[in-house]
Amino acid sequence: MAASYPLSYISYLSEFHATRDYFECHELLEEYWKEHQGEPFTNTWHGLIQVAVGLYHHRRGNTAGAVKMWSSALIRLTTDKLEQLGLEGDVMLRELTLRRDALTLDASYPYTDMELPIRDPLLREACLSFCVERGWRWGTPSTEIDEAVIQRHLTRDRSEVIAARQQAVLNKQKERS
Repeated sequence: MAASYPLSYISYLSEFHATRDYFECHELLEEYWKEHQGEPFTNTWHGLIQVAVGLYHHRRGNTAGAVKMWSSALIRLTTDKLEQLGLEGDVMLRELTLRRDALTLDASYPYTDMELPIRDPLLREACLSFCVERGWRWGTPSTEIDEAVIQRHLTRDRSEVIAARQQAVLNKQKERS
């Protein structure tokens, strides 16, 4: 039943397939993942974040970043957990492995959009409705995406991240003294 899926996950899937804003996919699911540490899907949320980040890197030509993210995702993701989240686990893991291996062998392996294989028709319907409410088109190809989405990391506000890192350094210095 689609109602049992977190809204953050429906948002992630919708952004993934409609806006192709993989950076936003990362943001949406990361917030949920951090708030739900220790639950049965913790590794799966983390792995799905890494799938999106890997696509973000590959689309921008960062081969090493894509391979690293997908390798980590493949450690975290399992067929069973993906299927519990309404996806075709085997199909998804095979596709991710093929992409990672192809890019490992040939850094010029071309980027193509990835479709996450949704097996639960209620989840798919929830995602399609989410898209309709926002005026998004499911399956929009990256070739139709604004360059600002593709280069999203260049315009984001990182002041919170920088402040948190600085605070962590200060905390470590205090612990040592």
